[in-house]
Amino acid sequence: MTLLKITAAALVATAISSAAFAANIVETAKGAGQFNTLLAAAQAAGLAETLSNDGPFTVFAPTDEAFAALPDGTVETLLKPENKDKLVAILTYHVVPGKVMSTDLKDGMTAKTVQGGDVTIDLDGGPKVNGANIVAADVGADNGVIHVIDQVILPK
Repeated sequence: MTLLKITAAALVATAISSAAFAANIVETAKGAGQFNTLLAAAQAAGLAETLSNDGPFTVFAPTDEAFAALPDGTVETLLKPENKDKLVAILTYHVVPGKVMSTDLKDGMTAKTVQGGDVTIDLDGGPKVNGANIVAADVGADNGVIHVIDQVILPK
């Protein structure tokens, strides 16, 4: 009987902790395992906490491979404290306020980013944002959605 009570208590505790710790954008990105550079950059820029808040946010999230494709030393340079403003501008250019699902995307549409610039959607030959391919869409999070992209997009 005691073992049954312990097992039941463990199951209830697991259910409560799962409900209490729903996956926000940062937690979802961590769980995916392909956004380590993006998460390190968000942390260095002081944006990880913001992306963990209520939102909703739409994040066009470059993979680790996308960051690796940048010229040698670019990521390391951006992560330096003296380049924080530039890093913030680049990262917030990947974020659109609100929850924009792939079904909401229209060819040629533009969306205002948190950085202040616009991104353009192109649906010819597969969905793209500013020329970066959206390789996985509609990755849900409690505070928004992630669209995985294969390039880092840069503000003008």
